[in-house]
Amino acid sequence: MTLTEEQIHRYARHIVIPEIGGKGQEKLLAAKVLLVGAGGLGSPVALYLAGAGVGTLGIMDGDTVSLSNLQRQIIHTTADIGRLKVDSAKDAINHINPDVQVITYPEYASVENILQIMSAYDLVLDCCDNFATRYLVNDAAVLLKKPFIYGSVMRFDGQAAVFYPPQGPCYRCLFPEAPPPGAVPTCQEAGVMGVLPGLIGMVQATETIKFILGAGDLLLGKLLVYDALAMDFMKIQIGPNPECAVCGNQPTITALHADNYQQLPCPSE
Repeated sequence: MTLTEEQIHRYARHIVIPEIGGKGQEKLLAAKVLLVGAGGLGSPVALYLAGAGVGTLGIMDGDTVSLSNLQRQIIHTTADIGRLKVDSAKDAINHINPDVQVITYPEYASVENILQIMSAYDLVLDCCDNFATRYLVNDAAVLLKKPFIYGSVMRFDGQAAVFYPPQGPCYRCLFPEAPPPGAVPTCQEAGVMGVLPGLIGMVQATETIKFILGAGDLLLGKLLVYDALAMDFMKIQIGPNPECAVCGNQPTITALHADNYQQLPCPSE
């Protein structure tokens, strides 16, 4: 890939960075990234990856924009209420950067669709608010050997990590089983400070860019925990679990079965 004159101007602040340069920008333009969720986390991720020139963004979400989304889901506007989130997000990305090809999937992740969709991408980002979807996407990423960039938020707290066996653990290594239904409140029930998904989403976008470039130290084998009230960041070392059901030495999850993923589908928060 050769950068056009317009692209050289558009990405000039990237190109002057030695760790990126023209070759790195070409890698970004050639990359294909799937976002599962176009809500609070998916909004900053999509906007910043589009600005950075990630060439193909897949956006998967079956939800529509509602008034209560707008406190944090900054890719959408009041005029988008009632529209599919994937359509609203695509319009916003097209306004930012026409270099980016946006492929929309107006559906929720499921056992029936996730493997086929994810197989076309280089890496996948978890931008959902649903344990069942998170485990489904994690397991599909392990089966397809795709890196999985995780983020979650609730109230004033957020987490982020990069999962990519065998180079590091998967999500199930850290949390082997989903909590029982109703044991953990959703963002709708517990609330979330509006700026929090923006911060965690930008961490996810940063790790995505670093992964594509092969630059810096990833949150691989590390869980980033953020407390907004204390303005405190903490990194916890995590490692592969040899008894993990999906990436361990004797995995029991070798295919996707609907019984393993309850409460699907769920709108993204």
